[in-house]
Amino acid sequence: MRPLPEQAVHLPFEAAPYRMAMDLVTVPEAAWFELDQAYKPDMAERRRLLETAHDQVFAAGAASGPARAEALALIAAALTAHHPDWFSRQGQRLHNQLSHETWDLEHPALDPLELAGRLVQEDLCVIQNGAEGPVFTAAVLCFPSRWRLIDKIGKPLVGVHGPVPFYADRLARPVDRFMRHLKVGPIASRLNWSVLDDPALFQPEGKWRVDGGSDVTPENAGSRLFLRVERQTLRRLPASEAVLFGIRVHVYPLTQAIDRPARAAALAAAVRALPVEILRYKSVLPFRNALLGWLEDR
Repeated sequence: MRPLPEQAVHLPFEAAPYRMAMDLVTVPEAAWFELDQAYKPDMAERRRLLETAHDQVFAAGAASGPARAEALALIAAALTAHHPDWFSRQGQRLHNQLSHETWDLEHPALDPLELAGRLVQEDLCVIQNGAEGPVFTAAVLCFPSRWRLIDKIGKPLVGVHGPVPFYADRLARPVDRFMRHLKVGPIASRLNWSVLDDPALFQPEGKWRVDGGSDVTPENAGSRLFLRVERQTLRRLPASEAVLFGIRVHVYPLTQAIDRPARAAALAAAVRALPVEILRYKSVLPFRNALLGWLEDR
């Protein structure tokens, strides 16, 4: 079996004035999912959460049933077509060479979306058109970046993003318009980044902190802080017409990601450019000065 590739290091920040934008690019189906050397530990954590905290990491509205089934079918087809070293299929039975599991796709023992979430490292969210715009109707969400699935499920996207500073004024309409007009076929992708003081993948809490972090200093920030990057993908499901929103979370120690002066300078400039509202929302204020001090030393 071919070994998995090394985990990609995504560095989406830039030394430029802060702007809130979707910044979408199109990726081929072969790049829809990232499979890498973090697969086994990531999937072990996903299985643990689905078995011990199911109500926190899985939710589905009744109207999302056809979309959930379609998502599994499309993901299984993509994995066997583009990653045959690790996924193979005999009729309706899908074999995962990496986990040594075999699943019945025709009569799955689990909800189809949950099963899909046990195949890939990405969290998977279903978004469907509603009277108030696109609505968040189902998800397998094991690695939230400081938000709780129970607080968001069933809401239109403008409500899901309600706490995000500037979202309502700057992004709500463009996002809703994009969701309405995304065509079947293209896969859109974007990157989102933050700096956190916790490397855990499962983080349902932690926004709006303005204190704490006193043990982070310019000397130890490289080992105490982590760059967290979400690689997000959006794809229209052809039959149900729902949008499948994927979120692959990467967590890098700063010492790994910021390994050269140009990267340190770019991240320092990006942190300085963040409005105070975003710093509060992302809980960066407790260690902002220590982070900048460490970056300046690099």
